[in-house]
Amino acid sequence: MKLPVVYSLKPIEHQYRTGEEPVLVVCSDKHSYICKYMRSASAAYKLASELLGSALARHWSINSPEVAIVNIKPNHWSGLFTSHITTAPAFGSRRVSGVIDVTSSTTTKVSNTEHLLRQLACIALFDFWVANEDRNINNANLMYDISKEIFVPIDYGCIFNTATFDYPLSQLTSTDSILFSDLFSYLISNRVGKCDRLVNDLKQHFTESIMLCNSNISSVISQMPNTWNLPKELIIKKTNELFEEKWLKDVWQNFVECFYESLTR
Repeated sequence: MKLPVVYSLKPIEHQYRTGEEPVLVVCSDKHSYICKYMRSASAAYKLASELLGSALARHWSINSPEVAIVNIKPNHWSGLFTSHITTAPAFGSRRVSGVIDVTSSTTTKVSNTEHLLRQLACIALFDFWVANEDRNINNANLMYDISKEIFVPIDYGCIFNTATFDYPLSQLTSTDSILFSDLFSYLISNRVGKCDRLVNDLKQHFTESIMLCNSNISSVISQMPNTWNLPKELIIKKTNELFEEKWLKDVWQNFVECFYESLTR
């Protein structure tokens, strides 16, 4: 799938006071995007992780927001953000309306359904596969659409063990996973007897999703902006690790062990 390329229509509307200091931009397709940008040379690897993670998640049928490459015009940094002006394109995640942040205080607002349990377990398995260290007990990086009853995961900048491209992938620990959150406990509590069937279904989904991702990964990499100045050969080498037979076998085993361990919390 080809990534849209859009440009800012007016000055930045808002800057979020989170780690990456993303900005909210109204763009030429009439949508608003939460944009992460080149704050430093190392930030390019976080942008690559965001792009790859969001693209791969969609091939898993995970409901991540639509994304785009966003060109923010220099005069649209509007003086408030001059210390971060950059001409390199940003990575934009479309702002989603009608959602709430999933936190310990909003867990009970989530419908307690088997459908949502399956969604959450699938997101957890995806995180094990891409070594996403930033969706866990303390930080769900997850929104919930109340009317559609779907989870909307966000933020993929910490896949590949927090955007580590120079070292081999390493497995997540149990505490790195959303499986050990209050949300998972809430959804699984009255469905423990259905766990074996859920795991079997996830195994099939895992196999099919890996094949689909493998068929499309080169197209995603080719769409990374050249101005991010990333060595494409390193990106290719890193993404290839995701499809190695040993990695896939170890990911599945680790996920299953953590899944059943989470039931005894």
